[in-house]
Amino acid sequence: MELLFSLVFLSLIFSSFLHPTFARGGQQQHFSLSSGFFENSSYNSGSTARHLFEDSRLHLSLDIARGYMTNSQLEKALKAFAQRCGHISRIYSIGKSVNGVPLWVIEISDKPGEEEAEPAFKYIGNVHGDEPVGRELLLFLANWICDNHLKDPLATLIVENVHLHILPTMNPDGFSLRRRGNANNVDLNRDFPDQFFPMNEDVHMRQPETRAIMNWLRDVQFTASASLHGGALVANYPWDGTQDKRTNYFGCPDDETFRFMASIYSQSHYNMSLSKEFRGGITNGASWYPIYGGMQDWNYIHYGCFELTLEISDNKWPSATELPTLWEYNKMSMLNLVASLVKTGVHGRIFSSDGGRPLPGFITVKGMNQSVKSGKTFADYHRLLAPRGRYEVMAAMPGYKLRSTCIWLDEAAMTLDFVLDAEVTLKGNLLRSGCECDCGNTIRLEFVDFLLGGHLEVCFILIIVGFLCFLFHRRMKSNLSKHRQVVGPKRLAGS
Repeated sequence: MELLFSLVFLSLIFSSFLHPTFARGGQQQHFSLSSGFFENSSYNSGSTARHLFEDSRLHLSLDIARGYMTNSQLEKALKAFAQRCGHISRIYSIGKSVNGVPLWVIEISDKPGEEEAEPAFKYIGNVHGDEPVGRELLLFLANWICDNHLKDPLATLIVENVHLHILPTMNPDGFSLRRRGNANNVDLNRDFPDQFFPMNEDVHMRQPETRAIMNWLRDVQFTASASLHGGALVANYPWDGTQDKRTNYFGCPDDETFRFMASIYSQSHYNMSLSKEFRGGITNGASWYPIYGGMQDWNYIHYGCFELTLEISDNKWPSATELPTLWEYNKMSMLNLVASLVKTGVHGRIFSSDGGRPLPGFITVKGMNQSVKSGKTFADYHRLLAPRGRYEVMAAMPGYKLRSTCIWLDEAAMTLDFVLDAEVTLKGNLLRSGCECDCGNTIRLEFVDFLLGGHLEVCFILIIVGFLCFLFHRRMKSNLSKHRQVVGPKRLAGS
C-alpha cells in the first residue's frame, strides 16, 4: 500500500511539471486541455521552420476568437474611426474576398487621398486566417496615431510626412473559418508570381485577395511595407526562396538595407532582438526555410517596394486578453518602421534642365540591380539605403542623359535632386520627349520664325546668289560639251 501511495504521489509531482506555462520570447504558451495541443504553433511545427501543415494539425476550439472582432465588427470599427479621425484619414476598399467581404483600408495622412511628394507605407494583417493578432494591432496603431497627432512627435511626423495605408485583414474568410487559407483553402502567401518557379502566371487563376493586392500596388506607389503574422518572433526579409530549393542564406540586391529595416523593428521591440533562435531577432527568409509565391519578394521585384514579413507573436492565436500587452510590445517597432521612410535613405526629385519640368524617371544605385521609380506628378523618389555607407546614385530618363552622384549617407536622411539634360543628336538637335511637339514641326516653325524675325532681306540676297551660281554652272557645262565635239576623242598610243 505504501508503495502504491508513493507511486501516485510521484505521478502527481511529475504531471505538475508537464503543465506549467512555457516562456518563449516573453509570451506565455499554454497547453489547452480542450483542444489537446500546444497553442504555440512553433512548438507543433518546430521552432526553426515556418508552418506548412497547420490546417491538418490544428483544430481551433470554437471560443478561440472570443474577444477578437468579427469581420462585421471590424468594418464598423473602421467606419467609426473614419468619422472620428476624418481630418487625417479616409477608408477605401481594394476589392473583396472569395465570399464577398470588402478588403477595407485606412489611409492616414494630413492630406488623405491626395498625391504628394511623400513616401507611402502599407501594413497588411491577417494574411493567414488563423493568425489574427495583426488585424487587432493595426487598429491599435491607427487609433494611437489619431489620438496622439499633434501631441507626440512621432505621430506628427508620420501624419505630416508619410501616407500610411493599413489593411487590417487580407483574409477575412480564413479568419471566419478559423483556418490558414482563404475560402478556397489557398495559402495567400504562396499565391503570388514567383521569380524562380512559374506559378500563377494566369491572372485569372489567382485568388481575388491576391489580385486585389497586385492591383493596389499598380494604383499606389509604395516605398515600403510589412505584413503581420504569428507563430514566431522575428523580422523576416528577402529573398524568401532559392533557385535550388535549398535552405541557404540568399540575399537580394538590397540585402544590407533590408537587414537595417528588419533591425529597426527588432531593436525597437520589447524582446524580439533578444531571440535565441534568430540572431538579433531577424532572419533571411531562405535561410529560415524557402517558400515560393510569397508576397514580400513579389513586392520588391515588381514594384521596388521594400517589404518585411513580421512574426509578432509566438502564439498564433493568443487569448484576446493578451492583445494590449502585444500592442505595447510592438508599438514602437511599428511606429519606427514607418518613420524610417523619412528619417533615413535618399530622397529628392528629378527635373529637366529645359524648363525645370518634373521627370518620371528612375533611380538606381551602382552595384544594386533594382530601380526605384519617381512619382508621375511630382517626380519625387524615396530610395531606402542602409546608413553609414558610400553610394553612387544615378538618375535616368529615356531621352535624357544619365546623371550620377557619389554620396556618403550618414544616420539621417539626405535630400538629393537631379537635373537632367536632354540628349543631343549628331546634327545638334535636342531629342524631345514624347509629351512635346513633333520634331519636324518644330524645325519648320523655327525656320518660319527665322524669316519673320528681320532676316527676310538676307534670305532674298542668298536666293539671288544661288540662282546666278546655277546659271554660271550651266554655261560652263555647255561650253565644255562643244569643245569636246571639235577636238574629238583621244586615241591610245599604238592603235
